[in-house]
Amino acid sequence: MTETGVVVIGGAAMGASLAFWLTRMEPGLPVTVIEPDPSYARSCTALSAASIRQQFSEPVNVAISRFGVEFIRDFARWTGPAGGVPSLGFRENGYLFLADSAAEAERFEALAAMQRSLGAATVVLTPAEIAARFPWIEVAGLQAGSFGPRDEGWFDNMGLVTGLKAAARAQGAQFLRGRVVGLDRDGDRIVAARLEDGSRIAADRFACAAGTAAGAVLRMAGADLPVEPRKRTVFVVDAPKVRQPDAPLIVDPAGYWMRPEHGQWLTATVPDRDGPCDPQDFAPEADEFEALIWERIWARIPDFDQARVTRVWAGHYDFNPVDHNGLVGRHPDLDNMFLLNGFSGHGLQQAPAVGRGVAELMLTGGYVSIDLSDLSAARLTSGARSREQAIV
Repeated sequence: MTETGVVVIGGAAMGASLAFWLTRMEPGLPVTVIEPDPSYARSCTALSAASIRQQFSEPVNVAISRFGVEFIRDFARWTGPAGGVPSLGFRENGYLFLADSAAEAERFEALAAMQRSLGAATVVLTPAEIAARFPWIEVAGLQAGSFGPRDEGWFDNMGLVTGLKAAARAQGAQFLRGRVVGLDRDGDRIVAARLEDGSRIAADRFACAAGTAAGAVLRMAGADLPVEPRKRTVFVVDAPKVRQPDAPLIVDPAGYWMRPEHGQWLTATVPDRDGPCDPQDFAPEADEFEALIWERIWARIPDFDQARVTRVWAGHYDFNPVDHNGLVGRHPDLDNMFLLNGFSGHGLQQAPAVGRGVAELMLTGGYVSIDLSDLSAARLTSGARSREQAIV
């Protein structure tokens, strides 16, 4: 049997971030990260649209992204030469949320004030102001737009993981290819992880950063966690009459999002029947573009009439159906199991701050940089929770 100080189950963005921060904060701490597929081919990280924004409805999520954008913007300084990634290519195009009701426009104003109080630059635009900034957008029927003119955009998702992983390794973390198939429990503590190859790794502390598999991992220890896979199909679309490389990521009340990508567009929607999917189902729902997206975009951007799909892929959200917020920190029933789960589509951008926060909690017994206690899984039974409304 192998022994280590910390076992991290899952080695994509969250797991790599936690390993990076643990070994940075406590040099010499034995950290073993267990990841079944180091290519990350089907991970939430690799199949993400790789965006970051400040426009959330929960203050803790805004604070998390405030640090996230700082980390992403200055990635090479944080990870150092060992990270080997000089830049994440941050495209600071912003996010534009559109509203077609007076009530939603009023909500935008309240949320923008909260976001600005935490350092964001969110502004609420009138339809005339939207038309002036983005003349290719049809504003008929709109009441307002919430726009982040800085600190929002998209970046290199795999560059983030590669750099964090390399820096963590240089600081002493071990990344092990393997699949956890069992967790041995003694009372309210996990004592060892059992791997598919028959090996067993004992540790003082464990962390679950297993993405959509988090619920299954916790069930190995007889515990519950409301995390499920939700499938999203992303389309790469060529629209030759709409070349807008500086366009923001647009979130339309008609039910889709879109953003520019190398002269084309990425777009996706929430399917009509959204629910848990088979964890092995990565078949794109290719009919969604014609059935659910294209006419809605055409109504908003008339020059989208000549659009055609050039590529399509499907990925999974690690979805928390309870309130859409991450489940972070110590598991309420397992004293030495720490959670980095259930981010419902915004986990990649939250990985720098969440990894740092959980490392602080593990090593000091509390949060130091950002108070993440609102994301504690204890809220699932206490009822002290509020729903993140800005899920894209």
